[in-house]
Amino acid sequence: MKTLLLSFTIISLSIFNLYAQAQPNGDAALKDELVKLEKQSWEAWKNNDGKFFQNFLSDDHVEIGVTGVSNKASIVAGVTSAVCHVRSYSLDHFDLKILDKTTALLTYSETQDTVCGSNTVPSPCWVGSLYVKRGDRWLNAVYQQTPAIK
Repeated sequence: MKTLLLSFTIISLSIFNLYAQAQPNGDAALKDELVKLEKQSWEAWKNNDGKFFQNFLSDDHVEIGVTGVSNKASIVAGVTSAVCHVRSYSLDHFDLKILDKTTALLTYSETQDTVCGSNTVPSPCWVGSLYVKRGDRWLNAVYQQTPAIK
């Protein structure tokens, strides 16, 4: 009986271990999802795709940058206007802090070669991008860029 119990325990632990290795970590899966969304937003900005931002940003979105505070409507209008020309960008050092089941903060560094009108956009920067889950979708609620010391 002891041998049977020991065998059952070993088999159960082995199956659990294999299952755990096969399943992505929930935090890692969420990080992958939000990093993917963030990268899509940079491509959409580069391509002046205001429609992407209309669906990506929460209705109460706030963006904080070197020119001040903006809302969703002004971000969508600015992206669509093509006043900014993104020549290149690079995103790195992603980190995710899950604040609760519907709120997560993605931080990372970015470098870019971007001109808006006649002004060069500061680069490199550290970014804080706050996501909220509304229904079954993650939306960007707050975005802030802070110029990094070179």
